Amino acid sequence: MSSSPCFVTQIATKEILLRVTNVCGECYDDLKEGDEIYYDMQNYRYLCKKCQEALCERMNDRCEIIEEEGQALF
Repeated sequence: MSSSPCFVTQIATKEILLRVTNVCGECYDDLKEGDEIYYDMQNYRYLCKKCQEALCERMNDRCEIIEEEGQALF
């Protein structure tokens, strides 16, 4: 499991799924009760494990996304 200070790990409860969201904030896959979910404290959204791990790989220790070189608009 990827551990990061940028995310709060929780178990999806009925209350979260009904009151907040029932889909991942990145890929929009369904979240189900009992799933391990991650609250992204920078973007204020819940993520599934796959998206949290992918995002965590692109972040530095200050929870900032590190852009790859060569991806400029111009």
